[in-house]
Amino acid sequence: MTSPAEPAPTRRLAAIDLGSNSFHLLVANYQDERLQVVARQGEKVQLAAGLDDEGLLDEATMQRALDCLARFAPFVEDIAPGQLRVVGTNALRDAANSQALIERAEALLGCPIEIIAGREEARLIYLGAAHALAEEGRRLIVDIGGGSTEFIIGERFEPLALESLRMGCVTFSRRFFDNGEISDKRMRRAELAALSELANIRRQYRELGWEDPVGSSGTIKAAAAVLHAAGEAPEGVITREGLAALRERLIKCRRLDRVAMEGLKPDRARVFPAGIAVLGAVFEAFGLEQMRYADGALREGVLYDMAGRNSPEDSRLKSLELLERRYGVDERQASNVAASAAALFDQVRDAWGLDDDQARFLSWAARLHEIGLAISHSQFHRHGAYLLEHSDLAGFSRPEQRLLAFLVRAHRRKFPLKEWQALPASVQPSHARLARLLRLAVLLNHSRPEQPPGTPRLSTDGEALRLWLEPGEDPMLLVTDLEQECVYQQAAGFGLELLPAS
Repeated sequence: MTSPAEPAPTRRLAAIDLGSNSFHLLVANYQDERLQVVARQGEKVQLAAGLDDEGLLDEATMQRALDCLARFAPFVEDIAPGQLRVVGTNALRDAANSQALIERAEALLGCPIEIIAGREEARLIYLGAAHALAEEGRRLIVDIGGGSTEFIIGERFEPLALESLRMGCVTFSRRFFDNGEISDKRMRRAELAALSELANIRRQYRELGWEDPVGSSGTIKAAAAVLHAAGEAPEGVITREGLAALRERLIKCRRLDRVAMEGLKPDRARVFPAGIAVLGAVFEAFGLEQMRYADGALREGVLYDMAGRNSPEDSRLKSLELLERRYGVDERQASNVAASAAALFDQVRDAWGLDDDQARFLSWAARLHEIGLAISHSQFHRHGAYLLEHSDLAGFSRPEQRLLAFLVRAHRRKFPLKEWQALPASVQPSHARLARLLRLAVLLNHSRPEQPPGTPRLSTDGEALRLWLEPGEDPMLLVTDLEQECVYQQAAGFGLELLPAS
């Protein structure tokens, strides 16, 4: 008799979505590739409404955000390390002083906050919606947020096109309904602005095509609820005729403070006309006759993505492989440097309090440290850093991309003090330590050997490093390189001492 297979262990996961209009919390148990919701919370914070003309979040808005997170905090205090992810979207991407809010929020929640790029937001939205739908066929997913709207075409769990456009219900409310007046003229101006944004993707998306247009998140959920309550559409469905009738009903309200409809929550009323203007433009640009609403969006996508992290299914691994192929990385050299970096890391891991996640990023930076050679040999470390910081890398948040970019920028020549000091103070020590290990790994492989060279013994005394040199194939070249490295590290305020092997 064969014993039944052991059930997969249950993981408690949590995600907090710091949206431009609303903050959302989702806590769920993950088992057998499914989520079972444990807690769900949402509050209208309207970060985007707190941005002034200079792109600064005002103190009242930041306090409103922190008060909301303080109410979320009890739900995540027992979540295991690495099982909670907090992501920020368009408003935090745009805010010039977002770091001030992030630092206060991180202290409150006790975990890092990651700002994600627009296309990464789109990918995660698709992942959440696709799991909710669990259907065959090619679909268009539209998610109207507070500051941006995401558009994805995909099949099953694989996105084929991802885009994030700078239009949302909060930002368009400020732009087109700033005095609280609703009119046909103002609605049309908002629709035309949205159509202008959509012109950049309209042809590509229509050529790709889809069988099923689907909407997710607040604006589309509210539109479907209002139409159903009025008897103008089936439950969960938005029709072209129903949307046109809804537009007229909003114009008859004349002012934002008079918007009240069955099915519409009062806290969404003021941004609802702008959201309907964006949705109307989507129907117009793509020639839609109807759209259905589906649960599952960014926060669900974050949980599914987190469940696959640090496994063969980690979406970041695919991004790294694409970069290696696109920029023609020398696989043998990259592998050798990664092996040397890992051997050095293991020797100082405990003394420097480093962890598995930092080991992964050191390895990834080693694999990518030469991608800038595809542009030019001169200053290739700068070119590589630029590519890593500014590319759309599926699975990576902006802080993660900045870490990779910094390590690649710092792997040779003078230590980049200016770039290092521009990093958040909380990550400067660990980033510098990883960069110094990568620098040594690159020098150990300077002669581009067939196999990784033997790893010298390395120890720490605080921030100072001691390296014991072993006789090598070309010891004088290595010693010369390492002596110059001592000068570079000394100039940056770090210590590196070379000692003969005993």
